[in-house]
Amino acid sequence: MNHSRSILSVVAGAMLCATAAQADPAIVYSVGGKFDGSFNESAYGGMKRFQEESGQSVREFALERDAQSLQALRNFASRGDTPVVAIGFNQANALNQVAPDFPETDFAIVDMVVDQPNVRSYVFKEHEGAYVGGLLAAMASKTGTIGFVGGMDIPIIQRFLCGYKQGALAADPDISVLFNMTGDTPAAFANPVRGGELATGQIKRGADVVLQAAGGTGLGVLQAAADAGVLGVGTDSNQNGLHPGKVLTSIRKRVDNAVYDSFQSANNGSFTPGIRVLGLAEGGMDWVLDENNKALISDEMQAAADAAVAGISDGKIKVHDVVTEGACPY
Repeated sequence: MNHSRSILSVVAGAMLCATAAQADPAIVYSVGGKFDGSFNESAYGGMKRFQEESGQSVREFALERDAQSLQALRNFASRGDTPVVAIGFNQANALNQVAPDFPETDFAIVDMVVDQPNVRSYVFKEHEGAYVGGLLAAMASKTGTIGFVGGMDIPIIQRFLCGYKQGALAADPDISVLFNMTGDTPAAFANPVRGGELATGQIKRGADVVLQAAGGTGLGVLQAAADAGVLGVGTDSNQNGLHPGKVLTSIRKRVDNAVYDSFQSANNGSFTPGIRVLGLAEGGMDWVLDENNKALISDEMQAAADAAVAGISDGKIKVHDVVTEGACPY
């Protein structure tokens, strides 16, 4: 009997060791696929950077619908994977349920705050980056009308719209800003056909620069702008290369940096819970100038954008935040 127990103990110990050895960092992408050319793909870029630098495997799962989030997060945590990183505000409810059940697991979420003792939340000052986008759009416009197509009508996107308006008005007090939201569910971020329709409607009303803040839906916005011979403005990832010479710039939300930071800090033992707020000064937002759009950005525009970044970063320029300060005054 004792001999049998010894064998069982050895087998059980070996199984535990094997399980521990198989534990990896994990990431759950939002709906729209990890190659959405936007938000998820930026997250994927951060994951790949960590993977290439560390040599570690990372487990991945891309949601097809929001209802899968709870099970995906729970499955990774049950395996012992850590940290488990959730991409997108739409996973907040699921993470709020799962995190307390796995107190030894480190979790992170990008684009929303989950107040749990083992969760790190990354949020961004979208309005700061959007200000630069609006400034450049107004300076590039020849018609005096620019457009904005958002995804789901939520505070994050309203924050982006308000910053865009403020930046545009700083460049041209007479600018007209047209805007539409795509929908009121997360599916609004995965409908490029509808994005193209909304952009086309704005273009017909005179918009000659249209910014998308709509995830995968935004690919349709940029396509419609390029087809109509006007300029698009990308967001989240660098989308300048999607339509070279037709995308004025990209206002990047550095989701890649947040994902990389999550994995790297867990890997070196410095992971701590809490809220990380990332704006222009913190490297959480930026605008892109590269070979695909350099002919579209004049020296005057570049100087204005750089001055705006510096002014916002040092506090001399205050960009209105609809989330903390109420309705947009612009």
